[in-house]
Amino acid sequence: MEITDLLDPSGVIPTLRVTAKRQALQELARRAATLAGEDEHKIFESLWEREQLGSTGIGNGTAVPHGRIPGLKRPLTLFARLEKPLDFDAIDSQPVDLIFLLLTPADAGADHLKALARISRLLRNRAMCAKLRGTESADAIYALLTDRASSHAA
Repeated sequence: MEITDLLDPSGVIPTLRVTAKRQALQELARRAATLAGEDEHKIFESLWEREQLGSTGIGNGTAVPHGRIPGLKRPLTLFARLEKPLDFDAIDSQPVDLIFLLLTPADAGADHLKALARISRLLRNRAMCAKLRGTESADAIYALLTDRASSHAA
């Protein structure tokens, strides 16, 4: 599974202005609802329920909030670079400034796990994260995320 299978250029948010984790998830749910044609509240509730089980902050200033959405036709991701890092209760206690949202159909099964693994590998690459933090435009961020050579580095 490649990032291009999950992320559309319209799913890149180069500067997201939020001040709290809940607000970040609400804003991402709103934007995902528009792209997916799904209910914003249903998406947010799925994300918030998952977050209550344990933080999706995976370290190195990154988070991968995710949820399974009944009725969703295919996996959908959004990538957001936060204007200012925020507390996300990450496993390393560091603030988060890069968020990769993943939504999958409720019956996605192994595809959900494969997509999570793919995104996590990408975000564990410190050089990639540094490039994402230093890139201003949505198009340039999308190009970085979908470049096959750098997306396989881990």
